[in-house]
Amino acid sequence: MPLYKRKPYLLADPPKDLDPNELVYQIRFTKEIFRDYQEYLNRLNLYRRRLWTCKVTGKINLTYEEALVSEHNATERVQQFPGELVPHVLNMIQYSSLNLTDLINEIHKNLQKNLYEGIELHAKKGESVCACKIIEIIKDGEVTRCKVGWLDKERQVTDVSVVSEEDLIRKKPPLSRSILKAFIRESTCQISPWLVHEKFAKKHGISTDKLTCQNGVLDISKDRKRGGTKNKLDNQNLKPNQKKRKTENGHVSDNRVEEPIIYPIDDLLVKPSADDPNFTDRPLPSTDFNVPMDCVGDLLMFWNFFTSFGRFLHLWPFSLEDFENAICHKHSEVMLILESHSAILKLLIKDGGDYYVAIQNKRKKLKVKLTNWANYLCHFLEMRNKPELSDHIPIIKRGHYGLLEVHVKLGILRELVAEALVTNAIRDWLNECIEQKKVLLARKREEVKTKKDQHHRKEGENHTEEMNLKHMLVNGKGNYVNLSMGSAPKYSNGYLKANGRIQSADRKLIMENGESPLRIENKDGENQDKISINEQREHFEREVEKLSIRTNCIGKDRNYSMYWFFRREGRLFVESSDSNKWGYYSTKEELDALIGSLNEKGERERDLKRQLEKYYVKISTALQKRSKDIAQKILIDESELRRSTRVKSLPRCSPAMTFHKYINRWKEKPKASKRHKKDHVVNLDFIRKSHVLVSNHL
Repeated sequence: MPLYKRKPYLLADPPKDLDPNELVYQIRFTKEIFRDYQEYLNRLNLYRRRLWTCKVTGKINLTYEEALVSEHNATERVQQFPGELVPHVLNMIQYSSLNLTDLINEIHKNLQKNLYEGIELHAKKGESVCACKIIEIIKDGEVTRCKVGWLDKERQVTDVSVVSEEDLIRKKPPLSRSILKAFIRESTCQISPWLVHEKFAKKHGISTDKLTCQNGVLDISKDRKRGGTKNKLDNQNLKPNQKKRKTENGHVSDNRVEEPIIYPIDDLLVKPSADDPNFTDRPLPSTDFNVPMDCVGDLLMFWNFFTSFGRFLHLWPFSLEDFENAICHKHSEVMLILESHSAILKLLIKDGGDYYVAIQNKRKKLKVKLTNWANYLCHFLEMRNKPELSDHIPIIKRGHYGLLEVHVKLGILRELVAEALVTNAIRDWLNECIEQKKVLLARKREEVKTKKDQHHRKEGENHTEEMNLKHMLVNGKGNYVNLSMGSAPKYSNGYLKANGRIQSADRKLIMENGESPLRIENKDGENQDKISINEQREHFEREVEKLSIRTNCIGKDRNYSMYWFFRREGRLFVESSDSNKWGYYSTKEELDALIGSLNEKGERERDLKRQLEKYYVKISTALQKRSKDIAQKILIDESELRRSTRVKSLPRCSPAMTFHKYINRWKEKPKASKRHKKDHVVNLDFIRKSHVLVSNHL
């Protein structure tokens, strides 16, 4: 059964008093039955989330159904495990204190080194080498021989003979590491130390004595059938502070120190301790959104879509605040809303899909304008045929789109974006971005490799020059003589004089500090190289970011709240684990306080802290830029208020109404047709002739 948060997950019990003729909801892969549709959807959505772990292989981030398939495939591989090797492998597993990787390597090494009955390998048979299987190991003093069965192509034994150990050939390990891993997980019920399932232990005669190991003392408690006495394997490793004492019931126990916890662990298991640093108080995120709280997620998703695909849709970027205010506006049609909806409708028509066919069937012109976009939107809603949206078609046709509720507007956008994402044009553009990104990364790898080669070559040349300086000896007058060359070299860089003398300042560096002037000059050059490398790295990251479409979550905190940072938006958003609540941080001080409140002993908060520190400069710069822009707008508004009343000024525009100034600068310009150009020329000729007639008349 798949694991949920590393623990077994119990399936729901069937409803009581179930009528055979009653209509119910059943999950296909778990056979769970529900009467309530909402409970069925909640459980199905939980199974579809990538929160499950395969119990046999340990694979994580799977859906429930994927984990079931993984367990089934792993169990089939375990069934191929040779039966003769099972007791030997179980004996190696029982009571082992190694971790999983080390245990697999230990068993794998043991099976390769030693001979066991049931192992399939190769052996010399006459002048050829054939596949065989060890049936029996015969030991005669120091000589070991094996009774083997020769295998055919179908792995069946055809003949039996006895061969010496020297004639055996191992071409491959008897078992792969993946099969060993699956077998260990399938046959054990506990780790650290590993304990084999009781049914396997009884079947293969494995010792079931209870083992405890604390501070170097290894105790084995016998089975209850043997009286429950204890046999101490090592009772002389007690430390002085581990004194024995007798309890009231007469048993002897030791005062031993508990084993320390190895961090990181699951965040919910972390408890405060004395060695914890001083954590800052986690700031409360702001929640002053204009849209309802349950609509914030959709709002961010659609705005991120328009931002990521803006160049492809010929849609000039706009801020999240403008988009939010435009969605909430009810008084008139907003240019930002018209342009964004028209861009998607034009894409659907160009793609030639279902929407294109529906428009052709209605014999409509395939040209979306700002004056007729509402009609095309209504045709789209009729095609989707969803009652919660199509009921509002009459309002849209009358030109009152702004009067719709926010959740209805976002529902319409949800359908438009979902239809746009499956178009061939979007897919082709995404493939092109992926290919460009691959080329960019390959070029970057080649540049890094070339720079490394140049750096190593330069270091070798500098090392040779430094060794030449160090091999020079000083005579009584301070002259340096090169032992390898026989005379002092004449450097043109000023470090050696023309007569072979080294300047006193340079000699002092070499004699006292062991550093040559060449090394000092190289350090300056390295600093300049580092600056240029940093600039190139920043340019490369910007280019890769332009080609990146998908926005990933930065990380999760203790309570599984997710943190999001979007391009072109100077805020860090927080999404609750159930996706019903949203908030944001907008200042650098809040970001610092958030980082200081994360506990690295927890797995999720450790990863989140590392990601925030990795992108700290980028996020903090965006937060500061947004704060600075807001402060600048406030100063401009205050300065306009202080202007003299004698100066007639234009009416000010509130920051909440800036979306009215939106202009689509990337709008696709329509191409003039040949007929339009011809009509234009004819009209010019007519005007010219009319002008001549009027002049003659006058």
